[in-house]
Amino acid sequence: MEFQLLHQDRSSRARRGRLITRHGSVETPVFMPVGTQATVKSLSPEELVSLGAEIILGNTYHLFLRPGAERIDRLGGLHRFMGWNRSILTDSGGFQVFSLARINRIQEDGVVFQSHIDGSRHLIRPETAMEIQAMLGSDIAMAFDECTPYPVDRRYAQESMERTVRWARRCRNAASAGSQAVFGIVQGSVYPDLRLECLQELREIGFDGYALGSLSVGEPKEMMREILEGTLPHMPAHRPRYLMGVGTPEDLVEGVRLGVDMFDCVMPTRNARNGMLFTSRGSIQIKNSRFADDPDPIEPGCSCYTCRHFSRAYLRHLFLSKELLAFRLNTIHNLHHYLALMSEMRQAIERDELESWTLGFHARRS
Repeated sequence: MEFQLLHQDRSSRARRGRLITRHGSVETPVFMPVGTQATVKSLSPEELVSLGAEIILGNTYHLFLRPGAERIDRLGGLHRFMGWNRSILTDSGGFQVFSLARINRIQEDGVVFQSHIDGSRHLIRPETAMEIQAMLGSDIAMAFDECTPYPVDRRYAQESMERTVRWARRCRNAASAGSQAVFGIVQGSVYPDLRLECLQELREIGFDGYALGSLSVGEPKEMMREILEGTLPHMPAHRPRYLMGVGTPEDLVEGVRLGVDMFDCVMPTRNARNGMLFTSRGSIQIKNSRFADDPDPIEPGCSCYTCRHFSRAYLRHLFLSKELLAFRLNTIHNLHHYLALMSEMRQAIERDELESWTLGFHARRS
């Protein structure tokens, strides 16, 4: 993997870059649609390409359980298995340490997971996580970490961070040389000094990129901003910076202003399936009765397939009728909104105008 830093915005800390993997180039800052189980729910790979997606995210834990990494490997790897010939980043399973906390047990050697599918138990060690990701054949593999919850006391946050560093070193040692880029994950909860300590340790180990984990897990927005402001400037300038699991359009804009290069979040796809649609003026709930006779598209002027062909009244009808087409059309619009937002920010950075662009962004939503 190669990361090219193309331009630094003069009005903010925002960066314009290009990530080059075995499966093509990715323009940054970038939003990665989430394809947890080898699919971005309700969309085909062809539709993702038409939306402009250049990289998507898959999940090691879920693919390990079903259909199994060995099976995907035998069938030619994750790209061939899901018919996606652009870049893929795989999460290591560390988030499931947080999201499935009631059915797992953390120990020094790794995490014992109880399958949410059949109740079977599996030990995933840092080495296991790297082996699974190698079999999947993703372009970028994430080091195995512990995603700490919020709130958490300082003592546990430090213990968790130090364990994540030990696991990161094991992941780096276990990674197949040259076959995948490997990103380390900065932990430390909401304690700025722990974040910096973790980052320093990860830099000494040496990774191809650096991510910020355990944010947007319940902490106030002000705390997340404090962590970003205190940590991002210390990340290596010529390595990509990835903010994991974030977030709203406002979060993306703020993250880009502060120097984040990569984002992922289930919000645009999950909210689409729940009838929440994003527009430049905020979000709408398509099930609301006020849309029953509305002939307008979700957002006038939007160039996505959904807005070019269908009215709010029709989309409301599909959603209330529980028609599967509702999922697809809503998801097309929401992902188009997110990907177009990133494209606009890339252009504003190139013009050194991100700050003025940001003022207009917030003015439209007020």
